[in-house]
Amino acid sequence: MTTRPLRRHALAIFRAALAAADPAAAVARYFARRDLSRFRHIFVAGAGKAGASMARAAEHALGRRITAGLLNVKDGHLAKLRHIELNECGHPVPDARGVAGARRIADLARAAGAGDLVICLVSGGASALLPLPAEGITLEEKQEVTRLLLASGAPIEHINCLRKHISAIKGGQLARLAAPAAVESLLLSDVIGDPLDVIGSGPTAPDASTFAEASAILDRYGIRTRVPRSVLARIESGVRGEIPETPKPGDPVFARVRHTIVGGNRLALEAAAHAARALGYRTLILSSSIQGETRDVARMHAAIARETAEHSHPVKAPACLISGGETTVTIKGSGLGGRNQEFVLAAALEIRGLPNVVVFSAGTDGTDGPTDAAGAIADGQTADRKPGAARYLDNNDSYHYFQPLGDLVITGATHTNVMDVHIVLIGARA
Repeated sequence: MTTRPLRRHALAIFRAALAAADPAAAVARYFARRDLSRFRHIFVAGAGKAGASMARAAEHALGRRITAGLLNVKDGHLAKLRHIELNECGHPVPDARGVAGARRIADLARAAGAGDLVICLVSGGASALLPLPAEGITLEEKQEVTRLLLASGAPIEHINCLRKHISAIKGGQLARLAAPAAVESLLLSDVIGDPLDVIGSGPTAPDASTFAEASAILDRYGIRTRVPRSVLARIESGVRGEIPETPKPGDPVFARVRHTIVGGNRLALEAAAHAARALGYRTLILSSSIQGETRDVARMHAAIARETAEHSHPVKAPACLISGGETTVTIKGSGLGGRNQEFVLAAALEIRGLPNVVVFSAGTDGTDGPTDAAGAIADGQTADRKPGAARYLDNNDSYHYFQPLGDLVITGATHTNVMDVHIVLIGARA
């Protein structure tokens, strides 16, 4: 078996994962089980990269029963709808369009009464797509905090903690605005472990994080002296108890709030494993909770691939190793790329010279970092086909390494987001 069929199979396995993460099908299944006839008015709100697909399914199920609806979505992630408006916004850095949409979503929640229902559709990217700065903080200042955290390699949990405490809508505050209406939040999880308070920064979920934790995060990543003064002043005021905390577990505003995870990374990995077995591979799902520095995680995957290829352990070839989650990249260079492309480039250096081994990694949202690629693919000969792989890796320039090789994975907008999928294929020995 050459690497050509392995490459083709990796893409087919990834497509199976995408199909299982289809948010429209997940939302449709939810509404097929629900009787919402008792509600006087139904409002639909939310944000995320999968917002268009989720909104389309909600509109198909509810039709004219929708009184009003608005979702903030990423640029280009649109669908033709009649009862729900889609507002295009910037991502991963929030912009003025996002603020305007978030303000209107807050107004929509306030308009709901005791006999009404607010359906909140949340998917990956919602944190950046639902920016409503707290009083005294500007959008530009909030953008600067996001940039600093992303560049520092902070995980999504820490980024969201800061976002909640400089926001007027995150961390359960949308549920506070909607009370006393009933709220049903449908969540397409892009967070390891599916914690309700972290997905989309938990706009309708109780927030266990505190101003004190937000303050500690500033110190952990060494950005206390670099964040805008207004942000630091708000966090310090919150630590002193001068500003009300986000609503916590047990708060009465959550008495009529219900959350449902309609899709996640584990479901996508199981579909990928099924597809791999159908193609004849002995398949092993390593984990759906992969996190950590991208290069370190890539080296671990490459080490398992080498062990499999040379010693038939932990599984005998032909084998497929699958994992999912969301790694982080600490940016030290000035190049272009994303965590999936960096994962594949780091792995390519480690599997150099191995025959019949292919490494594939891509984001299920079709976007990897600030690029038009979802990820990349490589084999044991990739590092020899183009010199300087280590130099490109050091400069965080994986995009420009893979682009001339034709090894970028470009899917376009997938209208879903359940984190990343890593696929390692080891062909049978010659």
